[in-house]
Amino acid sequence: MPEVTEGDLLLLISCSDIIRRNIRDRFRRTLVIHAAGVPHGRGFAPLNWQIIEGKSDINVTLMEAADKVDSGDVWARRTMHFEGHELFEELFGRLFQTELELMDFAVANFHTINPTPQSGEGSYYRRRGPEDSRIQPTQTIADVFDLVRVSDPSRYPAFFDFRGHRYALTLTKMEVSSKS
Repeated sequence: MPEVTEGDLLLLISCSDIIRRNIRDRFRRTLVIHAAGVPHGRGFAPLNWQIIEGKSDINVTLMEAADKVDSGDVWARRTMHFEGHELFEELFGRLFQTELELMDFAVANFHTINPTPQSGEGSYYRRRGPEDSRIQPTQTIADVFDLVRVSDPSRYPAFFDFRGHRYALTLTKMEVSSKS
């Protein structure tokens, strides 16, 4: 992480570190953008986990950073709807656009916001690792489709072991010809 100095607003996007109070106190506000409707879905890789679970409506939350992961007061929420065919680049491209909207909201409402405390019991997603992209060669394409489409084809592609070798499995969307 680069050296953090001080300022009015620190925005944490796709942040996998816990930013301690001694750093947060250098800023008037420290905000996190998180791809889940907290308190449910706190933790790591929430977009990936929710798509794997079969969800199509994903909340993205702008909230204050707090000592306990993803537990701060909520500034705003946006909902992304997916149709079920979007691949990694499309999923995360949409997330990036939503994050930009929420960053604009944070800057525009910085001085007037009245955040809302989270309510209810939270749930947490664990950090994803390479093993979470493993599929079994006996599974159907339908069974593994959501896992494969959220697996980063460069950093952690879906993979399987078969006949003594490991294979990466990635998806590319093709245009369907109207001429049949």
